[in-house]
Amino acid sequence: MLARALDSDLWFSFTRSPVTVASAIVALVCILGAVLAPWIAPHNPFDLASLNLIDAFKPPAWTGDGDATYPLGTDDQGRDVLSAIMYGARVSLLVGICAVLFATILGIAIGLVAGYVGGTVDSVLMRIADIQLTFPSILIALLIDGIVRAALPREVHDRVALFVVIFAIGISAWPAFARTVRGSTLVERNKEYVLAARVIGVSPLRIMASHVLPNVLGPVLVIATLGLGGAILAEATLSFLGVGVPPTQPSLGTLIRIGNDFLFSGEWWITIFPGVALIAMVLSVNLLGDWLRDALNPKLR
Repeated sequence: MLARALDSDLWFSFTRSPVTVASAIVALVCILGAVLAPWIAPHNPFDLASLNLIDAFKPPAWTGDGDATYPLGTDDQGRDVLSAIMYGARVSLLVGICAVLFATILGIAIGLVAGYVGGTVDSVLMRIADIQLTFPSILIALLIDGIVRAALPREVHDRVALFVVIFAIGISAWPAFARTVRGSTLVERNKEYVLAARVIGVSPLRIMASHVLPNVLGPVLVIATLGLGGAILAEATLSFLGVGVPPTQPSLGTLIRIGNDFLFSGEWWITIFPGVALIAMVLSVNLLGDWLRDALNPKLR
């Protein structure tokens, strides 16, 4: 199976694109650094017993006053910036991946039903998607976050904040998946294999799941890859605005917001390095999505 994959057109396209290979390496480094943070990070930035305020505001190690113990310096509480970035990337990736999965599943379900059933159901579902697309996704996420915070007691806000952010980002992204799946389903439902399945009495649910769905997953995969970068960026924006994950689970957006308070007082590394990590992560994922879109487009082969 591995030999078959290495002999495929997709692998050939991947290896012939230096930008794509570089993007894959950067994305892999970001993912491995986040996943393996508890084992490879120099320090645990959330272990309060190990923090020392004397170490606060130490510059990067290569500067005159730097300390090799803290390669990228420390923040206002003496936390190692490199370790904080690695732990923060875990939260950003978790939120991004879960939000995209939620949006993908919801969008596929709605798109399949709208495209296969058609008629009034199709019109109603697509008008809902059209209405939602008129609002900026970040505004929808802020609205949902505000409603949930107002509805729940204050003492549970921190416990449910992560799930609320995932839901808010995911619910604002499903129309793109639904519209794409619906368009592909409209084409597939009139093909001979679907008509034959209807004739022999296969249920509509099984036709959608077993026959139509596998043939519409290509575009969905591309949208999901491109959407992952957008979801990570949306989470960082929400956290920067102070409505994302709680300070006990800081993401890259939270680290940038904390460092922003010290940016013009000389401690530039507290916000610059998390910002660079966020840019590298989002840019590499977006470049991989662009390559995947072109590689799966039969017109460009």
